[in-house]
Amino acid sequence: MAVFTPIELGDISNWISQDFNIGQASDIRGIHGGIENSNFFLDTTKDGKKQEYVLTIFERLSAQQLPYYLELMRHLAEKGIPVPKPIENKQGEILFSLKGKPAAIVTKLPGISRLQPKAQHCALVGEMLAQMHLAGKDFSKTQENLRSLGWWQKTIPLVLPHLNSSQKDLLTHELASQEEFFSSGNYDALPQGSSHCDLFRDNVLFDPKGAPDTSNDQLGGFFDFYFAGTDKWLFDLAVTVNDWCLAENKFDLDPTRVEALMNAYQSVRPLTKEEQASWSLMLRAAALRFWVSRLWDFYLPRDAQMLTPHDPTHFERILLSRRSL
Repeated sequence: MAVFTPIELGDISNWISQDFNIGQASDIRGIHGGIENSNFFLDTTKDGKKQEYVLTIFERLSAQQLPYYLELMRHLAEKGIPVPKPIENKQGEILFSLKGKPAAIVTKLPGISRLQPKAQHCALVGEMLAQMHLAGKDFSKTQENLRSLGWWQKTIPLVLPHLNSSQKDLLTHELASQEEFFSSGNYDALPQGSSHCDLFRDNVLFDPKGAPDTSNDQLGGFFDFYFAGTDKWLFDLAVTVNDWCLAENKFDLDPTRVEALMNAYQSVRPLTKEEQASWSLMLRAAALRFWVSRLWDFYLPRDAQMLTPHDPTHFERILLSRRSL
């Protein structure tokens, strides 16, 4: 999350009160972090009670692409998956225009992020990820993962001039390996459906239920679905493991965390034999996707308030580690 399009309370007060049934806007605050959209905490007051929402202004996604993400969140929320639910205006719409850009308002989930997760947190995430995959099986809309192979092929030539020779070799060799993997029969046989595709630690909340430590943590929910797409479920799982299950050195995998997350996931949806055979290559695919994305954001940045690009070398190290598995 970041702020590319500043918004003040006066910009939206009349819009909120006239177009929605969520009360009067009382406060709006920009959210720091992330790199794609302008995000704000939005507080309203209705019947004397404070209500909390998240307002997003979309900077790269078009109004034609957005119904997939918003309808997916609504579908999952109605299936009991803890995700933000889009708020309708008085005309029943969930996609709006604000400052000439597409915008949406969603419910705010309870809880806090656990950026140093324990095995128990990994297990909760793995179980809910599998439940989310199954809950999306009957979701009627489809949309490709916009940051998959085709995007890598277009973006890598743009970042290569900024890299040293060893980085160029790693990037081009891994792309060739992934092109071969994506064209294989094993890849075609992998089950797929609606996937989050960006389930990092800062996109999950845990509700501590008043405990001073993490012992009573319950899953508050998954959010930030704006990289979601119809993709292989194994890719979604690999993205999640690559971030949640890191060892102390921050790039190798921690066996205890991996076991907790994978066992919990498979208690709901066991992996197929094709998925088991593809696991190593998919971990590499997930690492490549985010290395390319971070290189792009680092070397070809956009202007934004509150935006700090992530270090690309983090996923370079993760990719090197996964290639050694």
